[in-house]
Amino acid sequence: MLANSLLPEVRTLSTLLNGLLRIRKFILVWEIFDESVNAGVKPDPYTCSAVIRSLCELKDFFRAKEKILWMESNRFDLNIVTYNVLIHGLCKGGRVLEAVEVRNSLREKGLKEDVVTYCTLVLGFCRVQQFEDGICLMNEMIELGFAPTEAAVSGLVDGLRKKGKIDSAYDLVVKLGRFGFLPSLFVYNALINSLCKGGGLDKAELLYSNMRSMNFPPNDITYSILIDSFCKKGRLDVAESYFDRMIEDGIRESVYPYNSLINGQCKFGDLSAAESLYREMINKGLEPTATTFTTLISGYCKDLQVEKAFKLYNEMNVKEIAPSVYTFTALIYGLCNTNEMAEASKLFDEMVERKIMPTEVTYNVMIEGYCRAHNIDKAFELLEDMVQKGFVPDTYTYRPLISGLCSTGRVSEAKDFIDDLHKKNIKLNEMCYSALLHGYCSEGRLAEALSASREMRQRGINMDLVCHAVLIDGALKQLDMKMLFGLLKKMYDQGLRPDSVIYTSMIDAYSKEGSFKKAVECWDLMVTEKCFPNVVTYTAFMNGLCKAGEIDRAGLLFEKMIATNIAPNSITYACFLDRLTEEGNMKEAIELHHAMLKGLLANTATYNILIRGFCKLGRLIEAIKVFSEMAENGIFPDCITYSTLIYEYCRCGDVGEAVKLWDTMLKKGVEPDLVAYNLLIYGCCVNGELNKAFELRDDMLRRGLKPRKNLHMRTG
Repeated sequence: MLANSLLPEVRTLSTLLNGLLRIRKFILVWEIFDESVNAGVKPDPYTCSAVIRSLCELKDFFRAKEKILWMESNRFDLNIVTYNVLIHGLCKGGRVLEAVEVRNSLREKGLKEDVVTYCTLVLGFCRVQQFEDGICLMNEMIELGFAPTEAAVSGLVDGLRKKGKIDSAYDLVVKLGRFGFLPSLFVYNALINSLCKGGGLDKAELLYSNMRSMNFPPNDITYSILIDSFCKKGRLDVAESYFDRMIEDGIRESVYPYNSLINGQCKFGDLSAAESLYREMINKGLEPTATTFTTLISGYCKDLQVEKAFKLYNEMNVKEIAPSVYTFTALIYGLCNTNEMAEASKLFDEMVERKIMPTEVTYNVMIEGYCRAHNIDKAFELLEDMVQKGFVPDTYTYRPLISGLCSTGRVSEAKDFIDDLHKKNIKLNEMCYSALLHGYCSEGRLAEALSASREMRQRGINMDLVCHAVLIDGALKQLDMKMLFGLLKKMYDQGLRPDSVIYTSMIDAYSKEGSFKKAVECWDLMVTEKCFPNVVTYTAFMNGLCKAGEIDRAGLLFEKMIATNIAPNSITYACFLDRLTEEGNMKEAIELHHAMLKGLLANTATYNILIRGFCKLGRLIEAIKVFSEMAENGIFPDCITYSTLIYEYCRCGDVGEAVKLWDTMLKKGVEPDLVAYNLLIYGCCVNGELNKAFELRDDMLRRGLKPRKNLHMRTG
């Protein structure tokens, strides 16, 4: 066209240039523009804007600004659109200050900023994270009567949120909301989520209320965020109210809010409510996810309902829903806490076989399980495996190992282990040292415990209340009052005050030695310090009174406890039960036992007290009757139960029945301890059953138990 000396209309040129922009032929745009202008075409503002945009897209900002100056000098018809294009290009390229200079020059050219100018600059400031400047510009814009775009509001709000300025983002949304300006629903939800995660649930609720009042309907994401957040905080009633509102709004339920509600009930409510929600979800045709199953499995395992947990795990496998490492860890936790370490180990191996790598938490659960089962060597093997796999053990790994060594009489090894970790610059915390201190105090090695506490402070670890409580308990057990008051002074000097655990330990110690006056003084001091007695404190005092035969005083204290709305537990009742059986008052003991059964407070320990009482009086038939009743009430005998009855059979000369009961105990999976072996071996020897006595001794040695010295004399 130009070659034939035909000049295109400006409209034609503008259409051509904008078409080339769409297909990103930026160089061709300014070449055709220059050629057309040189041929005599007078461009309009939109044609000029096209060439400026092409140069900005090429990031040739110098030439873009030069081109505008050239256009101005040639008196081309320019309007705010052309300058907005340049401002947008500069902002997009991160050159916001240059964009501001262009904006400031508009008045000299007889032009005024429009909403596009302001919104472009606001987004530009967001791009370079100069949010305060963006807010100032937004305020100026509103004062001039401009309505900011959703994109500008969203950019500023989300920019502040991502920068961690959650409160500023919230304040901006509230302020702009008063004028009717809101960010996008996506950004709004993101802000509600950030507020919830930061603990600002009240502000999140206010934003939700603002949404509804401004006819800005929340969606399923909004409700899911709120439901999940309130569930995590244990405010299940609020979460449920949002769930109900979601349904009222006509939003179809999905699996995600159900998962949140189930998780909340498992953690803070009750498992039966979680089960109801699960059934409700299924009835509504929603398919449970791996998260649904894992949450319920974890809840069951924490409640030691391992059988139910595995039922769900099998259901997962049937539905071909792949379990995650969290699923396996929850199941392993359940098995470890029910002392089924062989099954836990199998499941751990199964997880690895399925190419699901255990986490630090999985290892920690297994290590703690082995330590609780006193299999310390296996726990250390796992620690070594964990390190070889590249995991970094932490205090949650080391604490059970230290505690496990101490609980198996290997306190000195625990101390060496801690020293080795210190040499490797591994810093332990108060929990790890409190386990060591408890180990020393349990063995009566108070001086070494105090030495370890000094060393602990030298290593930069502060003594917390638990550490002080352990040392104070150790001093009380040794009746070292001078040491006790010295420890209390150190604790006060550190700015700490005794808690209910420490006061209870002191009251317990005074009560056991019969110093009830001192126990009362300690009780009064505890109340004065606004540290109120709990069921353990009351029980400790009552136990001392019962042991001393002061059952009437113990009864008055029991009434006082009830009056203060503190419910007694099975140990509380056991104090009275123990005293009644000691006095041979079996009629009242049985009455109390029946009351405990009604209140679901009877347990193996209370049954053992009752059985021991009947045996002490030679009433073996009644003792056996109580023993038979245990299983009927879902309570299982332990080694002490069997040992008590075995001894009584032996005392009556009925070794045959004693051996039968022993065999029953083994079949039931109850592990005999040293006392159980000694009692039956002694009974066999006294009644002339020497072959059986030797057989039992050999079995005891195979199990790693060492006989007492006088046992060799009896069997020798």
